[in-house]
Amino acid sequence: MSKLIPGWHVIYTRPKHEKRIHNRLAEVNIKSFFPTVKKLKVWSDRRKYIDVPLFPSYLFIYLDGMNSYFQTLDTEGCLYYIKTDNIVSRVSDSVMNNIMLATKESVDVEVSDNRISVGKQLVIKGGALTGLQCELVEYYNHKKLLVRVDLLNRNILVPVPKENLMLL
Repeated sequence: MSKLIPGWHVIYTRPKHEKRIHNRLAEVNIKSFFPTVKKLKVWSDRRKYIDVPLFPSYLFIYLDGMNSYFQTLDTEGCLYYIKTDNIVSRVSDSVMNNIMLATKESVDVEVSDNRISVGKQLVIKGGALTGLQCELVEYYNHKKLLVRVDLLNRNILVPVPKENLMLL
């Protein structure tokens, strides 16, 4: 690997190792982001809200140099970085900001890999999602905010009241 651009990158992990890797990287001062959402889990005798990964087997890592790149790959459970044309792909700061804002209020957040047609470009002007740049789309007959994560071919869908929206 010849060149690494400092910023946010995505690493693919072994299944169900994301939280463990996130905690290990924090111990060695490597910044990572592990987005989770609360989902209702129903057993035969009880119901409970649990945190589940927004993107199973993926973890966002902030790399500032080759040392942190190799240190993360040496962490047990890390498999490989997402690459494009043999170059480690970088997630733009605006996409990372949108993911962080969308998952901050982790109620009713959905992830979809469906192709969703382009909606109206919006920016949230109030509430917990202030500053979120997204699209307003119709998804299964409900209006939702859409944040596209093209690197993972996924879309984050968040319900939001109309009064908090303003056209770009």
